[in-house]
Amino acid sequence: MPSAQSKPRFVIDTNLALSALVFSQGRLSSLRIAWQSKQCQPLISTVTAAELIRVLAYPKFKLTAADQQELLADYLPYCTTVRMPTKLPATPNCRDKFDLPFLQLAIAGKADYLVTGDQDLLCLADQFACPIITADQFITTLNT
Repeated sequence: MPSAQSKPRFVIDTNLALSALVFSQGRLSSLRIAWQSKQCQPLISTVTAAELIRVLAYPKFKLTAADQQELLADYLPYCTTVRMPTKLPATPNCRDKFDLPFLQLAIAGKADYLVTGDQDLLCLADQFACPIITADQFITTLNT
């Protein structure tokens, strides 16, 4: 847990970051406001950033290249990039191999929280180095 003066360092999964960015009036808009007002410090790696960039280009979102760049500009400058070690940290067994980069980033970046809505990650909460919590739980934590 971070001290009272420090802002929590957190890893956020792609789906939640996407929701906070694409749906600016959605239920996760307060999360976007929190990182932009520097209440918290999102962590990214080259792998997790590449995943977000890839997903923003999905046709279902109907985002132009300019829209995608604007959304990335609302997120990436607020993030701290973590250089991942050559030997990636050990993680609990995860059912979805695509979730591993988020677990590894949380460990390597010394995150205070891993924020997700993914059941494959949430089910690992009792065996992981930092709390794995939902966006609603994280927002509540920021507001206390």
